[in-house]
Amino acid sequence: MPGVAPLLQPVAHALIQARDEVRDIVATLSDDQLWVRPAGVASAGFHLQHLSGVIDRLFTYARGERLSGAQLTALSLEGEPPASGATARALALALDARVEAALVQLRATTEEELTAPRAVGRAKAPSTVIGLLVHAAEHTTRHVGQLLVTARIVAQVEP
Repeated sequence: MPGVAPLLQPVAHALIQARDEVRDIVATLSDDQLWVRPAGVASAGFHLQHLSGVIDRLFTYARGERLSGAQLTALSLEGEPPASGATARALALALDARVEAALVQLRATTEEELTAPRAVGRAKAPSTVIGLLVHAAEHTTRHVGQLLVTARIVAQVEP
């Protein structure tokens, strides 16, 4: 990935792969299937919202910033269908934009910054820049897998 420090290459590649896989998954998912919760598990819509949200929040902490009111509100609404009736495609496009913003931040992050301490959340849990960026990548990958399984299950459920 041009412009990304060598130690951050795995983070960049994981985010790009997640974005690409989400595009493929969303192409198979109807808007009617978006908020279905088979067997009570999280909906595809939740995973799409959470993917964007977790990248946003963890990259915010990696910059040494606190979450904004808008970010906290978005977190509290993850899993709820937006009043605007967002489509699966719209949620996937939001993830595309979030990944692009993350890549910009990765390009601006030097290897010298990676061990800088960072505080997470109200409890100010200790972490580092690299810890937060790697966690964003692995957490994203986990939810893409969950999204894939949920999308496959809801595709098999009769309406």
